[in-house]
Amino acid sequence: MTSILPDIPDAGRYSLNQTSEHLGISRKTLYNYINDGIIKCGIRKANGRKFFTGAEIKRVWKAQY
Repeated sequence: MTSILPDIPDAGRYSLNQTSEHLGISRKTLYNYINDGIIKCGIRKANGRKFFTGAEIKRVWKAQY
């Protein structure tokens, strides 16, 4: 995990790839976090893809430090 707090807006929506890049973790680790309930994701209605809010990304980052 990166040691620098991600500088992203709280209301922003981020894909799996973007979220893993902001946190400095692999996609597999991110999937593990989702399955373990560490991070919560939303589902886009239009295409069914998962997204993460900036606030949720920051919450997970702060919990690790």
